[in-house]
Amino acid sequence: MFQTFETSSSPEQGPPRLTALRAELADLGVDAFLVPRADAHQGEYVAPRDDRLAWLTGFTGSAGQCLVTATRAALFVDGRYTVQARDQVAEEIEKIDWPATLPAAWARQALPEGGVLAFDPWLHARAEIDRLEAGLAGSGITLKALDANPVDAIWPDQPAPPLGPIVPQPLDFAGEPLAEKCTRLGRALARAGDWAAVLTLPDSIAWLLNIRGSDIPRNPVPHVFAVLFADGQVALFAEDAKCDDALLDHLGPLVTIEGPEAFGPTLEVIGREAKGPIRLDRGSCPLWVEARLAGAAIRWGEDPCILPKARKNAAELAGMRAAHLRDATAICRFLAWFDAAAQTSLTEIDLVTRLEIMRRETNQLMEISFDTIAGAGPHGALPHYRVSTESNARLAEGQLVVLDSGGQYLDGTTDITRTLLVGETAGAEEKAAFTRVLQGMIAISRLRFPAGLAGQHLDALARYPLWLAGQDYDHGTGHGVGAYLCVHEGPQRLSRVSDVALEPGMILSNEPGYYREGAFGIRIENLIAVEPAPALAGADARRMLAFETLTWVPIERRLIDVGALSAAERSWIDDYHAGVRARIRPLLDEPTALWLDRATEPL
Repeated sequence: MFQTFETSSSPEQGPPRLTALRAELADLGVDAFLVPRADAHQGEYVAPRDDRLAWLTGFTGSAGQCLVTATRAALFVDGRYTVQARDQVAEEIEKIDWPATLPAAWARQALPEGGVLAFDPWLHARAEIDRLEAGLAGSGITLKALDANPVDAIWPDQPAPPLGPIVPQPLDFAGEPLAEKCTRLGRALARAGDWAAVLTLPDSIAWLLNIRGSDIPRNPVPHVFAVLFADGQVALFAEDAKCDDALLDHLGPLVTIEGPEAFGPTLEVIGREAKGPIRLDRGSCPLWVEARLAGAAIRWGEDPCILPKARKNAAELAGMRAAHLRDATAICRFLAWFDAAAQTSLTEIDLVTRLEIMRRETNQLMEISFDTIAGAGPHGALPHYRVSTESNARLAEGQLVVLDSGGQYLDGTTDITRTLLVGETAGAEEKAAFTRVLQGMIAISRLRFPAGLAGQHLDALARYPLWLAGQDYDHGTGHGVGAYLCVHEGPQRLSRVSDVALEPGMILSNEPGYYREGAFGIRIENLIAVEPAPALAGADARRMLAFETLTWVPIERRLIDVGALSAAERSWIDDYHAGVRARIRPLLDEPTALWLDRATEPL
C-alpha cells in the first residue's frame, strides 16, 4: 500500500515540544519564531524531514503556520482546516482563522515593543516577508533571519533528506525535448532583459528538464535547484546519489550538474559576475537565495516555467485523457464492488484499501496522487480528512461518504471525488444539498466564457445554487493539476482570489462541495481542460473558451433531486452518463459493465 493509516501526531506532543523550542529561542536571544509548513523549495508539499509544523504542533494539514513566543503560541489555518486543527492540536495553542487574522496582527499584540520575531530564510519567500514587515510597521517589532532552524535543533529523530533517484520522463509523454524548452524559455528571459532565473520549485525544474523523482510523497518530483540562463544553459544542483549515467545522457550538453553544496557559492559568483538582472519569483524563491545574490540586480518576476507548464501541449493532454480513462475503469470497478458489498460491515480504511487495489490492478499505477480521503458521515464534513487506525469509522445506513482520490501514472495525474450513498435512501437535507452541489459543478462544466477571464470571475457560478439556500463552502472551486506532476499546480485556479487568465491547455479541478459540521459532507469533482469554445451560429466575433471534461465516472443518481433540476441540467447529466458508457464500458469486464449500465441510466 502507498497509503498508511498510522496516527502521525497527537495533541499531547505539542506542549513539551513548545517548551523545548522556547528554551532554544531564549538561547538565541529572540522573542518569537515563525514555523510554516514549508521547505526550501517553497512548494505546497513537503518531505517528512521538512514537516516541522506537524512535528511541533500535531497539525497535519497542507497549509498553516505557527507563531511561538515565550508565553503563547498560535496556529494559523484557513476554513478548510478549522475542525481538523481543533482535533489535532493542544488547547494551549491558539487556533486563529487565517487570513481573517494575520500573523503580523497577532504578533503585534503578543510581543512587546522592540521584540524580535525570528524566521528561517530558507522557508519564506520575499512576498511573505514583505507582508509581515508591512503588518509590523510602527510596532517596534523587528524581523531576524536565523542561520539555522531552531526546530531542527530540538527534533531528535528528524528524518534524513530524501534521496529518490531522478529519472527521465519519456518524450512521448513530455511532448517537447528539454533542449527546446530550455532554449525557448531562455529566449523569453532575454526578451525580458533578464540574464538568468533561479528556479526553486521542484515541479518547474522537473517539467523544464523532462525529469521526475520521488523525494516528496505522492508527487513525482526531485528535490533539486537550478539556474536557467538566457542562452538556454541550465545549472542543476542535485545529490550525486540521485543521478546515474542514463540521467546524464538524457540531460545532454545544455545542463551541468553539481552537488547542492555548490548552490550557494554559485549564486555568490553570479551575484558578482552577472551581466544583467537575475529573475527571482517573489512568491516562491526563498529569501536565502536573494541574500546569496548580493551585488546582482534582482528583478522580481514569475518563475519562467509556471505558465508554460500550465499550458499543456498536445502530448500532455493526450496522456491526461488516457490516464483518466484508465483511472475511471478502476473507480468503476470499485463502485460496482461497493454497491454489491455488505456496506455497513465496511470501514473507511476498507474503502481506501480496496480503491488502491483497483488502481494497482491497472498495472500502470506509479503512486497515488494524494492520500485518499474517505470520510463517512461527520468525517465527510472535514474537507481534507485523513483516516487513521484511531479515527477509522464503520459505515452506517443512510450515510454519505466523501471519496476523494487520485492516481499518478506515467502519462498523467488524476483527481476525482464522488459522494457515495450507504444503503438506498438518503435524508432530505443531504439530497437537497447534493443536488445544489451538482448544479454548481454542471454550471462550470457547461460554461462558455470570454478569453481573458480568470478563475475569480467564474468561481461564483459554482456557488450560486448553494448561495440561494444560504449555504457555501470554504475552499476554492478548483485547483490546477499537473501532467504526471503535482496534483495541485499553479497558477491557474477556480477561486475568488485567482487573477490568472485561463488559457487553452490548462487543467483544473471542478469540485464544489458542502459540509455540515458533525453531520455530513458532499463534494463532486471532475477534472476539466480549457479549450477553445465551439463556434456558434450568430455569435459575436469574440474569442470564447470552454471546458473539456476529462473525468468519466458515474455520479450517484440516487442522491439527485431530479425535480430541482432544469431541463438543461438533466440533459447535461444524461449526456455525461452516455459519455461514460461510450468511453468506459468497452474497457470493463462484463459484470462491471452491467453495473455501469444501471448506474448511468437516463434520469
